[in-house]
Amino acid sequence: MSARLSTAIRIGEVARAILRKTQSFPDRDFEKLEVGRNLKDIGVEPMLLALSMELALKAWFVFDFDDPKHPKTHDLAKLFDKLKSESREKLDAAFRRSVAPYHPNGFYAEYGIRDVLFQYKNAFTDWRYLHEPKTKMFEQGAFEATLELVLVEFDKRYTIERVEPIWKL
Repeated sequence: MSARLSTAIRIGEVARAILRKTQSFPDRDFEKLEVGRNLKDIGVEPMLLALSMELALKAWFVFDFDDPKHPKTHDLAKLFDKLKSESREKLDAAFRRSVAPYHPNGFYAEYGIRDVLFQYKNAFTDWRYLHEPKTKMFEQGAFEATLELVLVEFDKRYTIERVEPIWKL
């Protein structure tokens, strides 16, 4: 096996670290950041969560294609579309089982993971500057749940076992 596994795992670890950091921020008692809210109420969470999702999808890509040269885009839907079809199907099935029932979307009868990723495809660029006016809302709970799912499913792709040398120096 090439270095792809360790590269993908490292990218996944960074994605998880960003997620955990955002979860440690104070005042996380809101579900939505809506247009027109006071600027002081809007944090950097959407941008950091989008970055974390971007890294999580790039970890999947590196693992799928044995190539550390990931797509150079922040577009979450495009990153998802570049994964192998088996990976996309696996993530979508897991999303429909474990996220969609708790974060339903009444606008889509066939609500899948790609719908979430398409809805927030440009979240990293849309939310990175606090001073810019926002024209969209960000459903943090649904996005976080989707991100957690992508990371949990990625972690199922490998195991790490400690190996001791059979000789001692």
